[in-house]
Amino acid sequence: MTQIDQAPRHEEGDAFLVAALYHFARFPRFESFREPLESLCKTEGVKGTLLIAHEGINGTIAGTDAAIAKVLAFIRSQPEFESLEHKESRASKMPFLRMKVRLKKEIVTMGVENIDPNEIVGTYVDPKEWNELISDPETIVIDTRNDYETAIGNFRGAVDPNTKTFREFPDWVKNNPGLHNKPKIAMYCTGGIRCEKATAFMKQQGFDEVYHLKGGILKYLEEVPEEQSLWDGACFVFDERVSVTHGLKEGNHKLCHACRNPITVEELTHPHYEEGVSCSHCYESRTEADRDRYRQRQLQIALAKKRGEKHIGG
Repeated sequence: MTQIDQAPRHEEGDAFLVAALYHFARFPRFESFREPLESLCKTEGVKGTLLIAHEGINGTIAGTDAAIAKVLAFIRSQPEFESLEHKESRASKMPFLRMKVRLKKEIVTMGVENIDPNEIVGTYVDPKEWNELISDPETIVIDTRNDYETAIGNFRGAVDPNTKTFREFPDWVKNNPGLHNKPKIAMYCTGGIRCEKATAFMKQQGFDEVYHLKGGILKYLEEVPEEQSLWDGACFVFDERVSVTHGLKEGNHKLCHACRNPITVEELTHPHYEEGVSCSHCYESRTEADRDRYRQRQLQIALAKKRGEKHIGG
């Protein structure tokens, strides 16, 4: 495939390093790993969320460069995770409120038994080769993210399943026999983890040529120059930055704290937007009692800010 010139790395100009990571591995001792991992993160001032389960680890954390390096080194010191890869971006302020290490049944929840990316998975495609694959008329491109994520950005020509949760994806596949009409299936997600499971599921369902973007959208936006990019819009991220764009620069989206949907600068002027209370996405689905409750929460956030404190709901 034709290669794309690699873009320069994002320059270190912002205070916090953000590391997105995941690794599928058989990890039966995951419960005993939670406490030392969480303790190290808190000692180093690292915040974010890490999920650990029998099938591996997944999450995003932020902190100083040195702190993130220590946490990653500790994770990789475990034999199961020695080949763990991560993706880096930067944030102008701490994008998380606290540190959580959670024990889970799955590190990304699809809800289908016997899906193991360690045994069967699609073919990885490097970002520099992705454009050629998705431009092939014999390829169906599928976005495996949820509807609030796809609303602000996607690859040109991609099929959007309009799922609200990843649990809906298997049924969507089974209800769309037209996916068999072309020989190649190319799948992508934010950082790559959902695609690992999604391609494993597709292979299990009898699809032969199944590909996924290695490192996900984040790696693509980091490595592929904007002038050569087939990505339109911004990429939703699960932290206070809300979105990133080419070069992993912080986007201009805000988060509606009532419904957790990303909103644009233009949507901030919509009559239904009220900070922390409602936006054009959720106004019709909430009651006035809901909005009164959100207003009380927003008042507590404002009071905490006035005292120089950080309210957990803000």
